[in-house]
Parts: sequence; structure tokens; C-alpha cells
Amino acid sequence: MTQTVTPSEKPSLHSQGRELFGDRLFRYLCLGAGVAVLAVLALILFSTIQQSLPAFSASGIKFFTDSHWIANDPDGDGPLQPRFGALAFIYGSLIVATVALVIAVPVAIGISLFLTQVAPKRLRGPAVMVMDLLAAVPSVVFGLWGVLVACPALVGVYTGLHHAVKDIPVLKSIFGPPVSSGHALMTAGLIVAIMIIPIITSLAREVFMTVPDADKQAAYALGATRWEMIKGAVLPHSFGGLVGAVMLGLGRALGETIAVALVIGSTAQITANLFASGDALPAVIANQWGESSGTHRAALVGLGVVLFVITVLINLTARYIVRRAELRMRGAS
Repeated sequence: MTQTVTPSEKPSLHSQGRELFGDRLFRYLCLGAGVAVLAVLALILFSTIQQSLPAFSASGIKFFTDSHWIANDPDGDGPLQPRFGALAFIYGSLIVATVALVIAVPVAIGISLFLTQVAPKRLRGPAVMVMDLLAAVPSVVFGLWGVLVACPALVGVYTGLHHAVKDIPVLKSIFGPPVSSGHALMTAGLIVAIMIIPIITSLAREVFMTVPDADKQAAYALGATRWEMIKGAVLPHSFGGLVGAVMLGLGRALGETIAVALVIGSTAQITANLFASGDALPAVIANQWGESSGTHRAALVGLGVVLFVITVLINLTARYIVRRAELRMRGAS
């Protein structure tokens, strides 16, 4: 028996084919966008490595293991031969980012939980607006505030904390004698923490808002308190998004330039004392780029390559942590 297609069915078949074509086109566009981003990143990495090869060839492995950075030698053959070692700057960048995350992450998650789980609706709007305004403040404003206000004010705080822990074996090394100007690794970490709190808060707030109400109501129905509900329903569901928010804040902390350059002290050294001066990868590039040439400029480009690689490795580690956590949660469920 032959089955005929009625005229009323023809538009539906045509629209179905059009939808399939649209889905296919959208998939290819997304794939092309992803490939284009990877291609751009690969070209950036290739070009920067190519321009930094003179410094890598001149210093060898010491570019990554040496903490001495001597860019200018007026005589050319004196005791101060040009010497480029990035280890002190790598250390400074990691210390500043670590201090910033230790301070910013608990504060940002606490603010996000308060806004999404505790605060009344009339308070959420103004608080969110303030957070968005803080995120839009230029970094140079934070840097100037740090130089003019924070650095002088923190000298007394650093001195008091140093005297309070000077007899404790480990803490006396971490909180050692402060520099008189207040330009220190800790100051840079505090300024960067203030800068990344709005970013982490905004992302964490959006992540917490995606938690299904059914999960929260189920926790309450089982007799959980508000904190037990947050710990058992909100935080596990939001773990992947929180890691992404923290990684975005970490990327901002590692790449921050002007604010860090103004308050860190610009001293190439590796020290356990957070109250001592230091330097960071982006700050060195910003401070020395204008007067650089030849191998010196290639070395600065090499610092950019090192910062790029560190950021990629941190993001890959974060994705691995999130993946393991998701697999563990699926196994538990």
C-alpha cells in the first residue's frame, strides 16, 4: 500500500530539515571558534618564544634557575656582565598570587553565600551593584591608593606583627622585619586581593544561584540547619564553578601589572619574609620594557613566555581537579 504525503506534512518536513541544517551550522561555527582560539594562542606562544630565543640561548637553563637579573653594564666587560635569571620574579609572582587567593577566596565565597542564601532581597541589589562597581575600577587606581595610603599605613601593622611573632620559629621568618616604605610582597598581595574579590564574588554568586531549590528544600526536610544545607547541598553542587571562579581570579592575580609594580618594591630576591620587597614577572616587563633592547628585550619577552606557561599549567591542573571531583561525586551518588 502506497503512503502519500499530504500537503500539510510538507512544511513540517521542510522545517525539520532546516532545523537540522541550523544545528549543523551552529556546531561547525562553535568548532571553528574553538579552533581559532587555540590557533591564536599557539601563534602567540610561537612568536614570543621566537623573539625570546636570544635570551634563552645566552642564559640556557639558568634563565629559569638563576635569581640574579643584571640588565645593564655600562662598560660591557666589567664585573656586572648582563645576566638574566627569572627565578626571583617567578617566585614573587607566585607569592603575590598565593597571598591574594588566601585572602580573597574566603571573603568572596562568604559574600556570595550571604547574598544568595542569607541576605534579604532588598539588600541584594545594592550589594551586587557595589561589587560590580569595584570590579570596574581601573587597576592603576588601586595601585595609586596602595602607594599613597596602604603602604604608609601598613608599616606600623607589619612592625607590630613582626614583634608579636619574633620568638616563634617559623612565623618569625615569614613575618620578618618590614621595609620602611611598606613596599612589600604582602602589600602587593593585599592590593591584588582587593582587586580580585569582586570578580570571584560575582562568579561564585552566579554559580550558587544555579543550585536547584529542590536540593536545598530536601536538605531542610531532613532536618538540616542552614549551614548544613550549604555544606551538603550548595557547595558540592557548585564545586566546579567555584574552581573556575578561583582560577579566573588567579589569572588576574598573576597577570596584574601596574598595581603590583607600584607597591611590590622592585627588588629581585627570593625571601621567606612577606614584609620584604620583591618583584613579579609582569611588573618587571612593565618597568624595564621602555629602556630595553637586544638581549635584554628578548629576556623580557621570555618572562612573558614563562608567565604564559605558568597560567596554562595552573588552568590544566584546575581542570584535572574538577574532573576528579566530578568523578568522585558520580561514584558516590
